[in-house]
Amino acid sequence: MQAQEQLPGLDLDRFSPWFRATVPGVGSEPTASLIAGGKSNLTYEVSDGQQTWIVRRPPLGHVLATAHDMVREYRVMSALQDTDVPVPRTYALCRDDSVLGAPFYVMERMRGTPYRRAEELAALGPERTRAISERLVDTLTTLHAVEPASVGLADFGRPEGYLARQVARWKKQLDASYCRDLPAAEELHARLAADVPPESAAGIVHGDYRLDNVLVDTDDQPTAVLDWEMATLGDPLTDLALMVVYQRLGELVAGNAVADAASAPGFLTEDEIVARYAMHSNRDLSRFGFYLGLASYKLAAILEGIHYRHLHGQTVGPGFENVGPGIHPLLDTGLTALKEYR
Repeated sequence: MQAQEQLPGLDLDRFSPWFRATVPGVGSEPTASLIAGGKSNLTYEVSDGQQTWIVRRPPLGHVLATAHDMVREYRVMSALQDTDVPVPRTYALCRDDSVLGAPFYVMERMRGTPYRRAEELAALGPERTRAISERLVDTLTTLHAVEPASVGLADFGRPEGYLARQVARWKKQLDASYCRDLPAAEELHARLAADVPPESAAGIVHGDYRLDNVLVDTDDQPTAVLDWEMATLGDPLTDLALMVVYQRLGELVAGNAVADAASAPGFLTEDEIVARYAMHSNRDLSRFGFYLGLASYKLAAILEGIHYRHLHGQTVGPGFENVGPGIHPLLDTGLTALKEYR
């Protein structure tokens, strides 16, 4: 955690009066520490000495509001409070930029571990690892079973045409990071755009569902699904496919640049994940190859952006040199899924 005196993005002199006036039960003057930062949303642990809360705000500097939408995160978690989807309790949203310079919100401090590395799960043993991966899938089916209108999210997105818009969106993202020819990406995009399937029944899409975005307690139960900034209404099968492709990615890219928790002994295989989801869902998975292809294309676009920044000296830490080469096999798995997945 970052020391109090160096805390970026949370001016306690401005934050404290708002916090004490808005959040019930705050005692003495709060202290804070940064627990996640960088180019992603900033996350702080705030305490009055007796209780602890989490505060989330966008990264510092100029950012697109749609990429770091605090109001969106707050709204979807608030809507899911009384469902079976594990989310932190939300306490307050501040839209007034005069407080911290950007919208932010306060939520419950949940206990749990966001497992990222295979060695973390390996230390638990294969039986516990299997149970964690099963519950990861079950939590996703629980989310996708929620009727958006029943929790006040009927207007949370535009589900009609969602898949076609996703194909177009990630093409624009990839083009924005152009630094080399990627013939496989061009072929994959062309195949996706030419054969968009009928969409699965609309539901709440998390948009970045993977194990390290879920907190797991010491009983191996998921306590909170986090990082809802890409949530919307759309085709939920995109979440399932993305989770599977993240699993592939961990095996394709060496180093610490991507999570590889799914490589741990005992973690459900790709086929087991899809079968377990199908068992608890009534969704048609006959065109799942398209969704895997789209997820591969989406992650390739994201990784090419990281590769571009690495080439321009804009990444910090080890492992990023492995991202660029890892894009090629990722695109190949997407093309293979379109041709062969059953």
